[in-house]
Amino acid sequence: MSRRNVALLLVLSAIWGSSFLFIKLGVDELEPSVVALGRLVVGAAILLPLAAGRGGLGILRPHLPVVATLGLLNNALPFWLFGFAETRISSGLAGVIQAAAPIFTVLLAIRLDPTQRVTGTRLAGIGVGFVGVALLVGEQPSGEALGALAVVGMAVCYAIGSLIAGRWLAGATPLAIAFGTTLAAAAVTVPPAIAQAPDEVPGWKALASIAVLGVFGTAIAYLLYFALIAGAGASRAGLVTYLVPPVALAYGSVFLDERIDAAAILGLVLILGGVALGSRARAPASVRR
Repeated sequence: MSRRNVALLLVLSAIWGSSFLFIKLGVDELEPSVVALGRLVVGAAILLPLAAGRGGLGILRPHLPVVATLGLLNNALPFWLFGFAETRISSGLAGVIQAAAPIFTVLLAIRLDPTQRVTGTRLAGIGVGFVGVALLVGEQPSGEALGALAVVGMAVCYAIGSLIAGRWLAGATPLAIAFGTTLAAAAVTVPPAIAQAPDEVPGWKALASIAVLGVFGTAIAYLLYFALIAGAGASRAGLVTYLVPPVALAYGSVFLDERIDAAAILGLVLILGGVALGSRARAPASVRR
């Protein structure tokens, strides 16, 4: 990769890795649904003029049901699940478990596309990744295990969402998809957020966390990710999967005094090892004859 793309990858990893820290700060004062809505509204407000300026809004009209579904699976539910999880587990642990999303993508693709057979090293990779997830969930006390399972649920949502986007939104621009799904997710999140709105204005830490999550963790992160895909390709942009978990662990340890234990390190190694093996591209059909 060029120096520019390496820089984009590192900055994106730093931003997404820090999201777990700011979610933790947000849910210390606010309900997860309120944090999610604030993040989505700020992100959509920034993406709106960019998407409209490039004529992206018209592209979405034929895909509105899919965009709404994707907004639910890729934004609304995951953002709420992250917040719920981090009321029970550390931000670093949440960052590690979410790295299993590509493993679920590979597994679910088998059901949606019979040609996507998983054998050999890819099958071993799925097994290794699941061992890592099971280790991290199983070693949590009963109350915290529910938080860990919420992150697993988020990973499944991301996996389903990526498969839907790849199958039904191939004709839409990434920026239009980003704005459409963010706006749809915000609309879905309004009712629970209003029902759980605080009685008084929250402190500056919670408000600043929502602003950072919306501006950087949502809007700017989307733009960097799409720029990285355009400049280096989707496979290399996917390297962010390997960089976000250790960054999340580091942020949690430095700024929140979260403990990094041996189980977290071992789980991280197993999950990322499973992702590396399970997500390996299949050889072209001409080679596989």
